[in-house]
Formats: sequence, C-alpha cells, structure tokens
Amino acid sequence: MRNLTLKHARLLPALALAGCSRAPAFDIVGSLFPAWLLCIVLGIVLAGVGRWLLLRWRITVQVPVVVYPCLAAFFTFALWLIFFS
Repeated sequence: MRNLTLKHARLLPALALAGCSRAPAFDIVGSLFPAWLLCIVLGIVLAGVGRWLLLRWRITVQVPVVVYPCLAAFFTFALWLIFFS
C-alpha cells in the first residue's frame, strides 16, 4: 500500500504543473491585468446598462437581488467566451 502511495505522490507535481500556461493578460499603463478581471468589470457595466434599459422600458423585476447578479455573470461569461475561447 505504501509503495502505491509513493507512486501517486510522484505524479502530483506533474499534475499540478500540467495546468500552467500563459494566462491571457492586458498591459495597461505598464501593469499586467488578468483578462478575467477586465471581463468582470465589463460584465458589471453591461449589467448596469441592462438595468437602465429595463427601468427605461418600465419592466419590473420581481427579484432584483437575483436578476442583476445573474445578468452580470451572464455578460461576464459571454465576454470571456467571445474573446478568449
């Protein structure tokens, strides 16, 4: 049993490093920002625009605590898939 555990323990560093690759990042004024951070910010901004449009069209939202974070998440994931998949 111990021999089997040692064999698996030798594979752990290889498995941990297998996911390492160049992450998408943007150079903004000399600082590298991860792409997911930019997608989150744009997703929140687009959710705010969506809220503004819903208010302008006089559409009432029954559970805004759930709807607006889901709208922000939708825009965030959609931006990530459009630009980085």
